[in-house]
Amino acid sequence: MQKEASPEFVAPRSKGDGLQITLITHSYWPEQSPPQRRWTAMIKEFSHSGWDVDVVTPVAHYPFGRRALPPWMAGRPFHLRNGQFTEKILHVPYLRHGNSRAARLLDQCFSAALSIPAGLMVRKPDVVIVTAPGLPSLAAGYIVAKLRRVPLIVEMRDAWPDLARDARLVQGSVKSVVEHAVDFVQHRADLVVTVTEGFAATLRSRGIRRVATVSNGVHLDAIPVVGPPEMEREVFEALYLGNHGESQRLDVAIRASALVGDSMHLHMVGHGTQRPVLEKLARELKAPVTFHAPLTGDAMLERYASADTCIVSLRDDWKSFETTVPSKTYEVLAIGRHVTAVVRGEAARIITDAEAGDVVASDPEQLAALWRELAADRGRLVRNGDSRQWVKANAEYEQLAGRYMDLIAELLAETRS
Repeated sequence: MQKEASPEFVAPRSKGDGLQITLITHSYWPEQSPPQRRWTAMIKEFSHSGWDVDVVTPVAHYPFGRRALPPWMAGRPFHLRNGQFTEKILHVPYLRHGNSRAARLLDQCFSAALSIPAGLMVRKPDVVIVTAPGLPSLAAGYIVAKLRRVPLIVEMRDAWPDLARDARLVQGSVKSVVEHAVDFVQHRADLVVTVTEGFAATLRSRGIRRVATVSNGVHLDAIPVVGPPEMEREVFEALYLGNHGESQRLDVAIRASALVGDSMHLHMVGHGTQRPVLEKLARELKAPVTFHAPLTGDAMLERYASADTCIVSLRDDWKSFETTVPSKTYEVLAIGRHVTAVVRGEAARIITDAEAGDVVASDPEQLAALWRELAADRGRLVRNGDSRQWVKANAEYEQLAGRYMDLIAELLAETRS
C-alpha cells in the first residue's frame, strides 16, 4: 500500500532541479482513459529529463461515475500521493453520476472548481497545463495559472467547441455560453496544443496566436507485432476495441455484421454510454456480435491476434471529426493488423499514408461489402509492416514528449526574456 502525504509537507524544489509543471486533468492514473494513457506516457519521458509534475485530478471514478477501487488505490481527496514515475498526484472530490450528460457535466464542474484550491496547494510551477475535455477544467487551469502568475498551456484533445456544436450537447443561449467560454480560454492561453494538424489549422484561422500539434501515440517497445492472420478460415473476425459512445456510431458495424451473417463474427471490447443500446440492437438483429469488458495486457493482445481486421470508427455527420483522429488508431497501426477505417478527413489520410487497410463509408451496406471482399481474398489482410514504421516515424511517445518539452522550454524562454 502506498503511503500518502499532506500537501503542506511537500519540500520546495531547488534552483538546480528541472522544470516544475502543474497538470490539471479530469482523469489520471489509476484510471484507464485517453488522458491517462497520454499523460502517463508524457510524464514517463519528462521524468527522464528531471522534470517534475504535480497532477491535480479527481479521485478515480471513471468510467462508471463512482469509485470502483479501494480508497488507497483510487486516492483520497486533498491527499498527495506518489504516481507511477516521479509525479505527485493531488486528488480532488467528485460527484457520483451515471450516464446522464447533465450529471457528468455537474461532476466535472464540481471537480474543476475544487481543482483551483488544489492547484494552489502543490509546488509553484513554471507552467500550468490543462488538458480538455472535460471542458470545465479549462476554467480551473486559467484561474490557477493567473493566481500562480505563470504561463498557461491549454491542450485540446478534441475539437472543442466545434464538437459541442455538432453533438448539440447544449442548446440556445447556454450553447453560446459554452462556446464563448472555451474560446475565451483558448485565446488567452500562452500556448494551445492540439492532437491533430487539422484542428490546429482551424484554431489559427480563428486568430489564436500560438498553436502547436503534439499527436497522440504509443510506446512501440510495449506493443508487439502480431503474426499474420490465418490464410484459411471459415469465419471472418472483426474487432472493435475502445469507447462505445455516440462519437463512434458503432451501430453501423453491428448492422453490417448482421448483413454478412454467420460467416463472420464481430467482437466489441470496451465500455461507454451507448453500450446498452448497442447490445439491444445486436439482439434485435440477431447479429453475430460478442461484447467484452475492457481488456488489458495479454488478454488484449490475444484478442488482437485473433482478429482478421480492427475497426477504427467515427461518425461521419459531425464536421469536427474531419480533424479528429481516434487515439486507438496508433495502437492498431503499431499492432500491424489490417484496419477497417470508418473515418474521414485526417484520420482517413493517416490510414492511407500508413498503408494500413481500407477506408470505407459509414454505411452498413458498404461496410458489409468490404468485409465480404476481405473474407474472400484473405491475402489483403496481410500487412507489410509499413503501418508500424509510420508510427515509429510519427507517433512514438519518446519523440512526441521531446517535442512537447521543446515547446514548453521555448515558451518559458520567451516569457522570461
